Amino acid sequence: MVTVQEVVTALKRCVDPELNSDIVTLGLIYGISISPQNEVKVTLTMTSPMCPVTSIILADVTLRLEAVPGASKADVDLVWDPAWSPEMMADELKYR
Repeated sequence: MVTVQEVVTALKRCVDPELNSDIVTLGLIYGISISPQNEVKVTLTMTSPMCPVTSIILADVTLRLEAVPGASKADVDLVWDPAWSPEMMADELKYR
């Protein structure tokens, strides 16, 4: 059975190349669900609808999710509501 922690670990390897931080710490992940069939769904956003690296990040997320041992399917849902804000970042990024 795939665990949420395994998914989070995989997502922490996805780095926003403009901000040089992983997408989990940036607060871009809005939800993770895993079906009984080990289908992994991640709901996420970008820092801006105009983010020039959206396609790169989404491709990286998909590849990393597909590489999670036992994952039978990876589904990435990009949403814009609620809009991302700097308050969503981990404290370690806010104060560096």
